[in-house]
Amino acid sequence: MPVLEAMACGTPVLTSNTSALPEVAGEAGVLVDPQSEAAIAEALGHLLEDDRFRRELGERALERSRFFTWQQVAEQTVEVYRQVKARDEQPAISRQSSVD
Repeated sequence: MPVLEAMACGTPVLTSNTSALPEVAGEAGVLVDPQSEAAIAEALGHLLEDDRFRRELGERALERSRFFTWQQVAEQTVEVYRQVKARDEQPAISRQSSVD
């Protein structure tokens, strides 16, 4: 959530290009390989030196953050619970064949 919280404040975001972070940041963040010190340093330098880029990224971050609400998170969580419950209510044989 820190990436999304920063974006909601209009803060330019530099984040990892792995896990769910690219989905959250989208085109509103700078995505880098978290294992590459050179990539992190280069992207950070760009953010620090380019005022226009930093401002544009902050504006995009603020706009993108509006797509993620607590209501949306709650609804998606409930849907996952419903799917798990429905799966658990299937007979064991049916579940086994869906896993194969």
